[in-house]
This record gives sequence, C-alpha cells and structure tokens, in this order.
Amino acid sequence: MPSKNISIEHVSHSYGLRSGQKLVALDDVCIDVRDKEFVALLGPSGCGKSTLLYMIGGFLPAETGTIRIGSDPVRGPGPDRGIVFQHFALFPWLTVKANVLYGLKKLGLPKKEQGKRAQEFIQMVGLAGFEDSLPSQLSGGMKQRAAIARTLAVEPQILLMDEPFGALDAQTRTVMQNELRSIIARAPKTVIFVTHDVQEAVLLADRVAVMSRRPGRICNIIDIDPGIKSSPQACFEMTEYLWGLIKNEATEASKGH
Repeated sequence: MPSKNISIEHVSHSYGLRSGQKLVALDDVCIDVRDKEFVALLGPSGCGKSTLLYMIGGFLPAETGTIRIGSDPVRGPGPDRGIVFQHFALFPWLTVKANVLYGLKKLGLPKKEQGKRAQEFIQMVGLAGFEDSLPSQLSGGMKQRAAIARTLAVEPQILLMDEPFGALDAQTRTVMQNELRSIIARAPKTVIFVTHDVQEAVLLADRVAVMSRRPGRICNIIDIDPGIKSSPQACFEMTEYLWGLIKNEATEASKGH
C-alpha cells in the first residue's frame, strides 16, 4: 500500500459573512504529517483547527495553497480518509451493527464479509453485546465507540478526529483516550486529532501542532517523546510547557481580537 503522507503547503481559507466581508480562518498554513503519525492540532477556540481538518477531509476547498495525500491533491472526500465528529453523528434509527454496516454496504463488499468486518470492529471498540442497541440506549462513551467502529470498519488509511471526546465527562474521556491508544496500536493509521485539551494532546500525539489565534497559523510543532506518556511528572511538565505556548493566543482570542 502506498505511503499516505499528508503535505499541507501554504493553505488559506476564508468564510463569507452576511456583510459581504470575509473572515480569514486560516492563513498560510504549512505542515507535513508522516505516514502512520499521530498529530494533534492544538489552539484557542476559533483558530481554524476544525476548518483545517475538514479541508484535509475534502469537505472544504483551499483558497490558496495545496493539500496533498501522497502525490495526489485533495479535491474532495475519499475512502482513504475517515472522520469522527464530536457529537457522534450516528443514525439514530439504526442499531450499532447497522450503523457500522452502513459504510461497508457503500463499499459494495460481499454480505458475509460485511458482517464479519462489522463484528470485528464492534469487538475492537468494546461494544460486543450491544450490536442490536439503538444510539438512544447507549451512554455518550458507547456512542462514540460506535462512531469510531463505523469509521474504522471501512479501513481508511487516515483518521480525522474533530474533538471526538469533547462532549464526554472527564472519567469517560480518560477511558476513551486509553481505548484510542490501544486501537491505534493494533491498527496503525495516520491520525490528525483536533483538541482544546493540552493534556489530551500530550497523552495521544507523536507531535503537537500549536496554532495561533485567528487567522490560524501553525506557530510551533512539538515532538512528544513516548516516554513522557508513562511518567506523570514528565507529562505534567510537557502539558505546562504547551499551555505556556498557547496561553497568550488563547487570552487574545477570548478578547475577540
């Protein structure tokens, strides 16, 4: 399978306002993400983290610059990229298994293979026994597990995650962070993970891209040594260091500047 490096070169994006003016969300963003690397995008609210994620997913165009996956420019969504949203985005009328099967049916896989693969990923995320449950019968953490299983089942090479644990309580969030680490260890993928949570970025990522307040630019890229994740003191120190990098940006953003 060819390498799935992501190359983001001088990318900008604006939103049109009712007044006819433009709101510049991203300005001259550059970053390369290596194949099977886990990169967290960290920055203040409104800095364009999610906008950049949706551009990589092919849901928004780049006004200037280029996003490439391997050697191919991104021109729209594709099966090589799967996205997990903050608010689960499950079909409420479908069971857990039917939600996971949805994308597999779209791929046109044989029915037996669909069932086998759906069950494999339901078990991988710890939802065995809940195959016939509707989303309304699940806790927040279980809904997010189902959403992750549905995305992983189609076997994308790139996983785009937009604050996937942001709506969960603190205890469930910690459990889901550990689950995600375990899942990625078993089935390595290129992951781009949007978060406001500095400690979450340290615990999960290989590198953290720190973004400025709007218009968003990448102002620092920090390597996270794997040993930090198993040392509470080292994790705390790195969290404090990263918070120091974004504190001024977050303060200015909160003033509406």
